Amino acid sequence: MLFVIGEQNSIANQFLSELRDQRVQQDRPRFRNNLQRLGEIMAYEVSKKLPMVDQVVLTPLGKTTMKVMERQPVLITIMRAGLPYFAGFQNFFDKAECGFVGAYRKENEQTLTIQLDYLATPSLEGKEVILVDPMLATGRSVIDALKELIKRGTPKHVHLVSVVAAPEGIRHLEKNSALPFSIWTFAVDEKLNHQYYIVPGLGDAGDLSFGSKEGR
Repeated sequence: MLFVIGEQNSIANQFLSELRDQRVQQDRPRFRNNLQRLGEIMAYEVSKKLPMVDQVVLTPLGKTTMKVMERQPVLITIMRAGLPYFAGFQNFFDKAECGFVGAYRKENEQTLTIQLDYLATPSLEGKEVILVDPMLATGRSVIDALKELIKRGTPKHVHLVSVVAAPEGIRHLEKNSALPFSIWTFAVDEKLNHQYYIVPGLGDAGDLSFGSKEGR
């Protein structure tokens, strides 16, 4: 299932427009802050689909029954670009267990491969998992990460949350994921270019958040 939050009128579109704007991108702290804000908004949207239970709450004047989360999801981010976006989810799911995946692109003129070289997570067996990666481009890093993650247990459901997605990445996930999953994004963009970057996209979220990196 695909949820495109940017189709609704909300402040999220203002934050996304600033992320895309080359002029605003020069302000690195604001770029990271906007990613975190969008993480908070997306966390709220995803929370609507998480299992809830009734809980009796005592107030100073009586008691009431309210719907609360059955248990907090496991939050997992693909580093390094996902870290500011991930922080927004942590602000809302503040008691959640967390995991981290280290993945990077290896490119040449013929092909693109994803190198996965670090993974640390709690058990995922039977749990709701939110996998945080701001750019859903080819979808290969997500599929590679999922193949490793299920070695830590099979999740009940995986929520794949991005800021911007490419149609090619969405199709790749729909074709190759064996797990029950939902895709959440603020915008589905036009396409991938020949370098596998999203167009119009917003550029390299990791570089814009933390500075350029030395090539591998």
